Amino acid sequence: MLSSIKKAFKDRDLKALDALAEPRYRVLNKRNDFHSVLMLSCNNLKHLTKIDELEADCIMLNLEDGVSKEDKPFALVLCAIFLSKHAECSKKLVVRVNALDEGGYEEITYLNQFMPDAIRVPKIKNKKEVDNVLALLNEEIELHLSIETTDAWHNLATLKTNLRVTTFYLGILDLFADMKLSQSLINIDNPTMLYILSHFLVTSKAMRVKPVSFVYQDFKNLDEFSFWIDLEKQMGFDSKACLSPEQVRLTNAKFIDSQEQIKRAQVIVKLFEMHRETGVTGFVDEEYGFIDEPIYKGALALLHIN
Repeated sequence: MLSSIKKAFKDRDLKALDALAEPRYRVLNKRNDFHSVLMLSCNNLKHLTKIDELEADCIMLNLEDGVSKEDKPFALVLCAIFLSKHAECSKKLVVRVNALDEGGYEEITYLNQFMPDAIRVPKIKNKKEVDNVLALLNEEIELHLSIETTDAWHNLATLKTNLRVTTFYLGILDLFADMKLSQSLINIDNPTMLYILSHFLVTSKAMRVKPVSFVYQDFKNLDEFSFWIDLEKQMGFDSKACLSPEQVRLTNAKFIDSQEQIKRAQVIVKLFEMHRETGVTGFVDEEYGFIDEPIYKGALALLHIN
């Protein structure tokens, strides 16, 4: 099938590509303990084929920024194909659609049949838009929101209109642009920046919403990226959006407490061995997500059990 996907994409044959997108039942990953969120543009076929190999806890299948207007229809279908290829996944698979007035509603309608773990809506503004999306979205799929407009910032405490609204992402560049603030203010010593992080964190936490800190664009500057993670961890954040595998590794190393890792591994080993006795070697746990033999072996390796 992969060769057919590559050929259709190379030939720019959207009709042939769409024929390969077959809706199927997915076991949704309900985990909310992810630390690293890796952005993956859905027009990059090479990156999509590596989903299983990535170290990130959460994969952001991106249809918005970074995907050209000409590529967006192909990216949407490729996103659907790779969702169907991952009927069960230990990583949380979230799709960032385009803004609601730029095709977002139509993309959500199409993606409902392929059941991503969550839909992330950019440039959200108010409670009414959230309710409109929830009315359209399959009731089993989570709703994640990008906080990157002045309206969203002003209405932040009102945006969790339903238990399915589980996660907020801070879109700092767009937020600063919409507020007419210079991006030069986005530095670790700036009090305005510290206030924004604090307000975003505390307001989200008060609503039982997971706050994910902003993307640090200079992905080669790992030293400064590390400073930001240290600050955010000290403030109370436990997750960050990432642009590269190197950022993912650093995020995981900084945010995942060693005792937390050990406890998680111990539970995974116990659950897997218990299910294996009944002949089941792949299952979904409400807290730890999809667990299969590779996940089990990884937990054993962490615990140094042979």
